[in-house]
Parts: sequence; structure tokens; C-alpha cells
Amino acid sequence: MPSPTATEQRTWTIREVAEEFGVTHRTVRHYEDLGLISPERRGTQRVYHRRDRTRLGLILRGRRLGFPLEEIRTIIDLYDRPRGKASQLEYVLGQIDERRTDLEQRRRDLEDALTELDEFERRCREDLDRLR
Repeated sequence: MPSPTATEQRTWTIREVAEEFGVTHRTVRHYEDLGLISPERRGTQRVYHRRDRTRLGLILRGRRLGFPLEEIRTIIDLYDRPRGKASQLEYVLGQIDERRTDLEQRRRDLEDALTELDEFERRCREDLDRLR
């Protein structure tokens, strides 16, 4: 069995991981408390491996896309399983479709709100011009 490469053996502290991903130590610990990441413990120190960093990246991407944490958990757990199981991929694709539909509706709602705001602003300016 080949020995792990230097990159695979590299570890990171909570400070390094938090800085790399632009989050607080508290955020990293929260995801650990939820069982989404599980760094090695050496006494009181947390030691993060490449797997932890990968999972944290997936968690943060899921949050940016608006997925709830339980959906993120399911999706990242799929990451650890062997690839090729159609039901797993179908699940992820279904979640992506649901999220896309939700985001598209939000975009339409925002566009409608901006149009309404533009119209309200136009009327206010017309009223102000008449008062001058």
C-alpha cells in the first residue's frame, strides 16, 4: 500500500481552517457539534484533515445556495459513499431542482418588487415636481 502524500498528511488548526474559509471559529465548532465535520482531537486541540476541509467547503457551498443543514448533511454524506448509486444522485438532483425552483421564484419576486419600487419612486418624483 503506497504511503500518503504530504498533502494527504497535512493537517490544519481551527484558526487556519476558519481563516481559509472566511468563517469564525464558532461556526466551525457549530458544524462539528452537528456532526457535519469531525476533526481529530489531540487533547484539547482540534486537528483538521483534508476530509474535514472538503466537507466544510461543501457545507459552506450548500449554505450559500440556501440548502438547510439537514439537506447539506444528506448531500455531504453521499460524498463519502462510493459513486455510481443512481438513487443517491437522483436525490441530489431532486434537491437541486427544488432549490433552483425556489431561487427562480425569489428572483421573480425581487424583480416585481423592484419594478413596483421604481414606479412608486417615479410617482413620488412627479408629485414633488408638481409641488415645486
